[in-house]
Amino acid sequence: MNAKEVLENLKQRFPNEPEYHQAVEEVLGTIEEEYNKHPEFEKFNLIERLCIPDRIYTFRVNWIDDNGNYRTNMGYRVQHNNAIGPYKGGIRFHASVNLSILKFLAFEQTFKNSLTTLPMGGAKGGSDFSPRGKSAAEVMRFCQAFMLELWRHIGPDTDVPAGDIGVGGREVGYMFGAYKKYTHEFSGVLTGKGREFGGSLIRPEATGYGNVYFLMEMLKTKGTDLKGKTCLISGSGNVAQYTAQKVLQLGGKVLTMSDSDGYVYDPNGIDQEKLNWIMELKNQYRGRIREYAEEFEGVKYVPGEKPWNEVADIALPCATQNEISEEAAKALVANGVMAVCEGANMPTVPAAIKVFQNAKILYAPGKASNAGGVSVSGLEMTQNSIRLSWSAEEVDAKLHDIMLDIHRNCVKYGTEPDGYVNYVKGANIAGFMKVAKAMMAQGVI
Repeated sequence: MNAKEVLENLKQRFPNEPEYHQAVEEVLGTIEEEYNKHPEFEKFNLIERLCIPDRIYTFRVNWIDDNGNYRTNMGYRVQHNNAIGPYKGGIRFHASVNLSILKFLAFEQTFKNSLTTLPMGGAKGGSDFSPRGKSAAEVMRFCQAFMLELWRHIGPDTDVPAGDIGVGGREVGYMFGAYKKYTHEFSGVLTGKGREFGGSLIRPEATGYGNVYFLMEMLKTKGTDLKGKTCLISGSGNVAQYTAQKVLQLGGKVLTMSDSDGYVYDPNGIDQEKLNWIMELKNQYRGRIREYAEEFEGVKYVPGEKPWNEVADIALPCATQNEISEEAAKALVANGVMAVCEGANMPTVPAAIKVFQNAKILYAPGKASNAGGVSVSGLEMTQNSIRLSWSAEEVDAKLHDIMLDIHRNCVKYGTEPDGYVNYVKGANIAGFMKVAKAMMAQGVI
């Protein structure tokens, strides 16, 4: 396999999909050597089959707003690979959603799910509908209209969606209710559900907690931990909130949080009381992060920027893709950051990853470090299947063990001759090999 040739072929066949091309390039560049050790893979054209989704559903979603106007959005579901289990991946509602972004996310999800050791394939879906500024009634009507098309293509043993950006517990609840209505059955077809109807404890916290558990394992390789460390966190949604919470529990200090309008820098630290205020602002009132600077003294608000020029020990990007540029990475390294651990999906551009790796700092790609969310989604699927609920302590312990296993596999496949752990290479090879062997065993179908 020649990674460059494969990528060029995909670019010709699927033009104008930069996020998808970026995700494929990042994986192919790290697995090429390992792939070529297995000539049987090439005979079965395995790499092309791994890069191209099994199927993609594209559909129109019609709904009515509160003023009685008929509105139209696009809906998608990318079912990428189910070699090791039912398709599994979130649904994203955001104005930026397009096929390129969902193909990249589904591709990444395939390897992320493989890393968890749980039987889950990879998928992703969503719509260019944004819940921001919409009433609860409008969100409900949209979710019901979206599910009116999607329900035919999902199921507890076929494809199990979850939440993502713009899709929280409210939206999952509306979609689950619609699915139940259309199919006349109650099954664990969505994860991230409310506790009253099949949801799992620790699911809201899982991505953020898992991110910090992975970070702690990385820090152990340097003989240290989070106590007294300062952290830059981007985002202020679910992942950022619970990343911050776990950092505080483990003795770290949170300096920043952000949203799409800008970021706040609090030199005194965002403690648990302040974090509770942010969680209420974002989850209940759906406000903007700038309001934090208006509420608390000594806080700097920087509009239109990301927090990567601030000085800290650790960077935890928890917002969205491509938020750390090459220039931002250079600033982080120059300011002495020792670790970057991704809570978001592909938040670091390829050139920035090279900056981190050349500086030999600890860098964890999202497919490894943010796999906690889908891990607990998988545990929710298990609980639904056996009709039992585990305690928060049981779920958290299983999550912690999964993140330790992921870290171990990254170290196994990613340790270079000089002892530096290339977590990107380790995660890609570990995730790829499991999916590849399953595809080989199942034949060309």
